[in-house]
Amino acid sequence: MQGTVEVAHRAVYSNEIQQIMRWTATQSELKLRSKMPSTPTTPLTISELRSLDEAAFNALLGSVVEHSPWVAERAWSLRPFASQSALFNAMARVIHGADEALQRALLCAHPELAGQEAQAGTMTRDSQNEQARLGLLSLDATTVQRMTALNQRYHARFGYPFIAALRLHDTLASVFEAFEARLTHDDATERQAALQQICEVMRGRLARVVQPDAPTPLSSRPAVSTLAGTQP
Repeated sequence: MQGTVEVAHRAVYSNEIQQIMRWTATQSELKLRSKMPSTPTTPLTISELRSLDEAAFNALLGSVVEHSPWVAERAWSLRPFASQSALFNAMARVIHGADEALQRALLCAHPELAGQEAQAGTMTRDSQNEQARLGLLSLDATTVQRMTALNQRYHARFGYPFIAALRLHDTLASVFEAFEARLTHDDATERQAALQQICEVMRGRLARVVQPDAPTPLSSRPAVSTLAGTQP
């Protein structure tokens, strides 16, 4: 009985901590966004990104990782970025290089799939769009029950929400399959899997604000001289 009460207390405490972290991160995001007039209607080129000052850079990229503007803030020191891929790699290094406490806070900052935040309509716009694509915001009662049971099992086992890059899934069945498979992981394996999924979510969101790498035009490649043994 005592053990059951302790588990319940830990769950309540964990939920309270998550709410505080999300509120704090949201306030930080709002402050950053206020420093940039608006989100660009078309993705910036990498040259345009390099021209941004620190405040504008953080305002543009601060919400690319869910409720975690610190990822963009730390990536700023790794500039300049030669390409969108270089930017992604830098931000991924920030995530994987963070200490354990910060990584756990990052994991806990994410919403559950079709969870309470989804039902209350309090998720970020990006998360709403990503979950809506697979119908997670309009599930029937039976599917909601199945998802809720999985969310509860996962959180009880690992202590943070199940995170999946939904853009990599074409069907809800695929999401359920991944969910079940990852419940078999040990703690260390699942932490790395979850962090990698965060990076994949970030990759998709980056593509909406920074243009992907352009192939090098043939005309810009240095020509090789037709004279034997010589190059320009």
